[in-house]
Amino acid sequence: MIEVAALWRHPIKSHGREALERVTLLAGKTMPWDRFWAVTHSATKFDPRTARWMPCGNFMLGARVPALAAIWASLDEESRSITLRHQALDDLQFCPDDPVGIAEFLAWIAPLCPEGRNRPHSIVSAEGRGMTDSAFPSISIMSMASHSAVADALGVDLKTARWRGNIWLAGLPAWEEHNWMDRDIRIGKAILRVRERIKRCTVTNTNPTTGLRDTDTLATLKSVFGHQDFGVYAEVIETGEISLGAKAELV
Repeated sequence: MIEVAALWRHPIKSHGREALERVTLLAGKTMPWDRFWAVTHSATKFDPRTARWMPCGNFMLGARVPALAAIWASLDEESRSITLRHQALDDLQFCPDDPVGIAEFLAWIAPLCPEGRNRPHSIVSAEGRGMTDSAFPSISIMSMASHSAVADALGVDLKTARWRGNIWLAGLPAWEEHNWMDRDIRIGKAILRVRERIKRCTVTNTNPTTGLRDTDTLATLKSVFGHQDFGVYAEVIETGEISLGAKAELV
């Protein structure tokens, strides 16, 4: 039996994760409040006047700034305020829509960003969707068994937070999700269509507790499993609520 083991959202792209107990997925949309905001850097091509989705290279990323991986987030949806926590910094509560809040955030995040690279510039959002890495509004689905397979191959206690997934499923064989391309899966009351395998980058080499690179997940994926993929991107095709422990099945 396949069931939901964990649910996560990342209110600001690459800047913090937040565990959920339940969420209502909307057809054609990203997970509510997931990657709703993103942090531009000094060389971005993002135009706030059009506020269109753009590829991840236009934003600050954990692949370039490993310390970002150790941020936790908590979003108050009503006030749209966020609390960020990092072991090396004091907690910060601010509003990403407010210029004063953005200035506070930029001052807070600066010590984590290496000199000699693009610096964080502002916080932006796209019209009608989250800033996921895919050009379509995606939700990522991960397998606990596939994660365990990678951890066993590495011989370390690997945290699932390295993969920054939205929906974690337990009860299926390792890598079974790679066979779901163009298949529909019902998770709780929602139905999603699996679209793509997720090709991974160096951010997964970073420990999400310490923010330090401490293992080579990419080399292990390639040498042991013959690919550089982990998880799949899916698109919501039928609105519905999902929760921890909800059942999942291909339809």
